[in-house]
Amino acid sequence: MTKVGELIQKGREENNLSMRQLAELANVSHSDISRIESGEREVPNPKVLRKISKYIGINYNDLMYASGLGAQVSKLNPYLIEYYNNLKGDDLRNAYKNLQNAVQNNNIVIESLKKQTEDKSIEEEKKNVLLETIEDLAYQNETNEEILKLLKGNAAEEFIGDDK
Repeated sequence: MTKVGELIQKGREENNLSMRQLAELANVSHSDISRIESGEREVPNPKVLRKISKYIGINYNDLMYASGLGAQVSKLNPYLIEYYNNLKGDDLRNAYKNLQNAVQNNNIVIESLKKQTEDKSIEEEKKNVLLETIEDLAYQNETNEEILKLLKGNAAEEFIGDDK
């Protein structure tokens, strides 16, 4: 499994940023970034990961997973993908329906939060929290859509298998 420090270093280098530049952009200390990248700090503060993620092109949830703090289904999490890949029968149908509902519910919440961010009287800190929540929900939807594709493939294989 890729370590969070390796991901951050790779993202930083791909964006042509030095540690000091990233620290300045993200408003975190240079030593925090150095300790994370070197592996000295294996489980970084989630707030630091959130700030860094915006500048290195790596989703916050992927950084959380790589540091052992999250359980997102992503290219970084083969265990959950394997779980969904092995579902059959009612378990497969229930998972599919639940994920469809989750996507639908997330879309409703996203639209509501977007409307709240348009309020001119909203404090900047609250607006940032709303925007981060929207980002997280959108990421969950991307993940759920990937799982739905996987489950569709499994359902087709199961249906074809029943015909044989």
